Amino acid sequence: MGVKNKLLDKLHYLIGSYLSSLIGMLRYIFGQFRHGWKKQPPLNTYQHSFTIILKRFFDIVLSCIGLLLTLPLWPLIALLIRLDSKGDIFYRQVRVGQINDEHIMLFSMLKFRTMKPNAEAKSGAVWSQKNDPRITRIGCFLRDTRLDELPQFINVIKGDMSLIGPRPERPELCGNLQNALPFYLERTRGLRPGITGLAQVNQGYDSCIEDVKAKIAWDHAYAIALASPLQWLRMDCWILLKTAYIMVTRRGQ
Repeated sequence: MGVKNKLLDKLHYLIGSYLSSLIGMLRYIFGQFRHGWKKQPPLNTYQHSFTIILKRFFDIVLSCIGLLLTLPLWPLIALLIRLDSKGDIFYRQVRVGQINDEHIMLFSMLKFRTMKPNAEAKSGAVWSQKNDPRITRIGCFLRDTRLDELPQFINVIKGDMSLIGPRPERPELCGNLQNALPFYLERTRGLRPGITGLAQVNQGYDSCIEDVKAKIAWDHAYAIALASPLQWLRMDCWILLKTAYIMVTRRGQ
């Protein structure tokens, strides 16, 4: 068994770090590092080029169809929200989008409001819990059926999101999640976040960091499917069918 001592730990860290720096400098002086930094390949090289084109095409077509089919429901949903609580009909929130080689995309995600006005004024950005008192009565129904996410068709048409992909998270939570969970931000590197996705239909909304940890595996599994157009098409069809089942049976949150 090793001996644990704070003073020895700090001493070991200082000696080890300076010794490593010295060794690196000596190796550089004696010419062991003759090549400069190499440019990394694009982040979306794991995606088949045909898949990228088809995915965006279906995003636009299906979102336009979905928007036209559900548009008659919007006035009714708006009326129910207004009768249930005071506040705006729509809710806009900044989310982290696609991550490219040059930048991280931020966008304003649009939803029907399901919480009371200024629900996070005191608590700040936190996950919603089961039987969350901040959620309104009509908000519970909208979340159960996922109808609150209908306005996100607009985000998909604009190019902020995809129909299917990892769930977009708030910037306030991303820093802590990246520190706690390695490769968390890799979820959306070269990939637009989605209204629904493999992780969402298998697990639902996040309520704690353990939920997020379990979802990372699903998100990366979906990214792997994009390497093959046929595999991607099968995966997306299954996710859309599972999403429809969740909406009809009110298994959302």
